[in-house]
Amino acid sequence: MKVLDLRCAQDHRFEGWFASDEDEASQRARGLLACPLCGDADVQKLPSAPRLNLSSARAAETTSVTHALPAPDDPQAMWLRAMRKLMANTEDVGVRFPEEARRIHYGEVPVRGIRGQASADDAKALADEGIEVMALPVPDALKGPVQ
Repeated sequence: MKVLDLRCAQDHRFEGWFASDEDEASQRARGLLACPLCGDADVQKLPSAPRLNLSSARAAETTSVTHALPAPDDPQAMWLRAMRKLMANTEDVGVRFPEEARRIHYGEVPVRGIRGQASADDAKALADEGIEVMALPVPDALKGPVQ
């Protein structure tokens, strides 16, 4: 298993786990590598120190692994956790969003968290009716299962 430190063009840093160097190259060639935060496919490998299986290096290895992971209060990690929570706790109504938001607002259906797509004109019309909506771009990487 190869664990590589990666960075997208927006300077978001993350780890990628690959079966081998060939697996990483294959995924890159097929366009499967993308930043989990913003979806940017311009992903570069960062230099990393080799990890040696020597008992004297064990403490240093543990320290380097700990620092490679985002800190719990890292803004990127916090945003990613918030987005995953939002995705898990809302219903995706797709292009029916404006219609469904109105049905909820006017009490035609039970109140629940929804998400979906609305044009700028639809969002303005909803706001004019007193229905608060917020545009929130969701990276494609968060729309599917986390691997």
